[in-house]
Amino acid sequence: MVDAIDLRILRVLQQEPDIAMTELGRRVGLSHTPCWRRIKQMEAMGVIRGKALLLDPAQVELDVSVICFVKLNHHDEDALNAFEAEVMRLPFVVQCYSMSGEHDYMLRVVSRDVKHYEEFVKRSLLHLPSVAFVNSSFALREVKNVTLLPV
Repeated sequence: MVDAIDLRILRVLQQEPDIAMTELGRRVGLSHTPCWRRIKQMEAMGVIRGKALLLDPAQVELDVSVICFVKLNHHDEDALNAFEAEVMRLPFVVQCYSMSGEHDYMLRVVSRDVKHYEEFVKRSLLHLPSVAFVNSSFALREVKNVTLLPV
């Protein structure tokens, strides 16, 4: 289980992932080695899943964000697993959620422009296993997109 000290470590690491271990320990009230051990334990438990470098989508010409709702025509375990495995291979799909309700999946797709997205839908998305239909909505402006969890 994660205790209060672990939560303090996680709060700091989320905001400053490159912080020196000595400084992190000082901020949470531990010396270097116990702080390092706690981080390694949280990594082993899967609490810390990894580290990421955040890019500005506009600077890498992927500033069009599309939310796609996907409905499948088959819902057996094999169909769901096949769809999810193929989604994992698509680099422009940056998020995928299995959904309850009207749609089976929600995808967030990044694209250079509308034409690029159209090509992606025609060449990739519609060819995924068991796809019955795709409903797309283009994001007009990103209002909030954070990676920090409120721990």
